[in-house]
Amino acid sequence: MASEISITTEHYALRREQDCAVLELSSGAGTNILAMARVRAVLAAVERLNDEVQRGKVKALVITGNEKFFSAGADLNELSQLTAAQAFEFSRQGQALMLALDQFPVPVIAAIRGYCMGGGMDLALACDYRIAAPNAIFGHRGASLGVMTGWGGTQRLPRLIGKSRAMQMFLLAEMVNAEEALRIGLVDRIGTESIEDGFLLAEKLNGHKS
Repeated sequence: MASEISITTEHYALRREQDCAVLELSSGAGTNILAMARVRAVLAAVERLNDEVQRGKVKALVITGNEKFFSAGADLNELSQLTAAQAFEFSRQGQALMLALDQFPVPVIAAIRGYCMGGGMDLALACDYRIAAPNAIFGHRGASLGVMTGWGGTQRLPRLIGKSRAMQMFLLAEMVNAEEALRIGLVDRIGTESIEDGFLLAEKLNGHKS
């Protein structure tokens, strides 16, 4: 597929390859933490892509990170400095992003390489499909840090893997590899070329969510 558009910011890189949009998370440290500014920027990008969908130019959205990190989740240093009102607003922003992905009019595919943690896992859970590279690692370690997600992961994960298994992951702050994630139904498949596999899946879906 030849790239037709390309936008690069400090928070993400966005390109369209034929009828598939690819949003690649980025950060200076390479961990793709979901700081407040990055959450706002990605939400705005997703909302703008809705216009591309309406014009028939985008039939799927693939979200990915780099080889080592899909996303390490929220910025805990930033969170520790927020007032109660700021923390509430940040929770609302994160929920808005997850809802925008959940309700995106065409399939949203998470191509996951490396660590997919905390809020990053919430992001993947809000997508319609998850394709994991063999090196993918999943976890929601809030319980070990004294925090819990406010971005919908506590609702979406049990729907995928069952309440008991989800409670185990949350309460024990358990990390699972790609093979275990596939076994329990957290991901749909494992692919050595997760982004290319996302393109192939998008082509099969042809703009349909299921």
